[in-house]
Amino acid sequence: MNATAISEPEARALAEAINQVSASQPPAEALKLVEMALARAPQQPLVLNAAGGHLHRAGDPTRARELFERAIAADGKSKVLWLNLANACRTLGDPGAEADALERALAIEPRYVPALLQKGELMERLGKPKTAATVYGAALDCVASGARVPPQMATTLEHAREVCRASSAALEAFLEQELAGLRARHRADDLQRFQACQDVYLGKRRIYYSEPKAMMFPYLPAIEFFPRALFPWFERLEAATDDIAAEAQAVLQVERAQFRPYVDFPDSTPMDQWRPLNHSLDWSVYQLWHDSGPVVEHLERCPRTAAVLAQLPLCDIESYAPGAYFSVLQPRTRLPPHTGTTNTRSIVHLPLVIPPGCGFRVGSQTREWRQGEAWVFDDSIEHEAWNDSDQVRIILIFDVWNPLLSRAEQELVRALTIGIGRYLGDDAPELGSR
Repeated sequence: MNATAISEPEARALAEAINQVSASQPPAEALKLVEMALARAPQQPLVLNAAGGHLHRAGDPTRARELFERAIAADGKSKVLWLNLANACRTLGDPGAEADALERALAIEPRYVPALLQKGELMERLGKPKTAATVYGAALDCVASGARVPPQMATTLEHAREVCRASSAALEAFLEQELAGLRARHRADDLQRFQACQDVYLGKRRIYYSEPKAMMFPYLPAIEFFPRALFPWFERLEAATDDIAAEAQAVLQVERAQFRPYVDFPDSTPMDQWRPLNHSLDWSVYQLWHDSGPVVEHLERCPRTAAVLAQLPLCDIESYAPGAYFSVLQPRTRLPPHTGTTNTRSIVHLPLVIPPGCGFRVGSQTREWRQGEAWVFDDSIEHEAWNDSDQVRIILIFDVWNPLLSRAEQELVRALTIGIGRYLGDDAPELGSR
């Protein structure tokens, strides 16, 4: 063949032919076509790249490097060419040239995952495990953000994850020693927020935000479970646990027909994750207060519960809050991850009947209910619940104001919610507890 200028389609055809024979023919036979293609197009980057790839696979990295360098001289803006050159340099044991080629590839595309992964592997070979973990972490972040990688890189990606996990564990162990004295000095203080900060940095904890379905009140911190100290009335509530539990079990036994499905949408409603529980008594409630109104006949059957609720600072918004009810989760039932309607009010759980195997997650925190131990959480943060036991789980649920709202903010939110409802009239959506 004569070395004359060829078109790009011709060059692509030659490169494809090289790749085909490289994969299907013995190396000696394939090399004949490679040499013919190089004679036909000695300066064409596509052909030089394909020929270099064949020679690298056939065990001649020196000549492969030469061909990749010639291709780069003709097209220095190809990240693939720089990566292929880095591969040849790795085989030749030239880490300096490999590192330079990888940097050139990443200068063209900083989120080029194959180059990041090879750079991480190079840092491991050079005895720099901390740098390797940082580079691998960047590659994994790119993949998490949607960067596509070839299926054959799955093993390399898993290795990257293992390196990052090991690095995080080593850092955690180091920090345990570094901070031991300060932790001991401040053992009497509430260090929950600091621990969350450290866990987020170490990749042990995901950051969750308030994502209410209806009303979002900005600048309120997204606190998953609020500190008990914000609710001085907890002792009064918890002291009545046995009486409230007895009333809940009694109405469940005698008035089972009064329990209604918690999820009860028209079938035409887009329900997403709620469809399996729609109209189902697997999650049912016995209403005590509903949309700010007392359910008188139910409260009369639960006088001790009614008396305790009357003493508590419930959220109060005409036509919307408070809501209060016994919540029953049947055996082997799971509630999908979901969020509530607003972060202006918070949800109280008083566990009444809690068999083993029940749990609750809000954001990054997972807890087990314990009978008689109340908590308050922000249900505008993603949360889920489950009962993996063979018995029913029963809790008392009601809503209170977000404890970080001022009195003025409570009054304004109350008026705002009522005003929205008045404006919409019969079209008003449900803005209360869900």
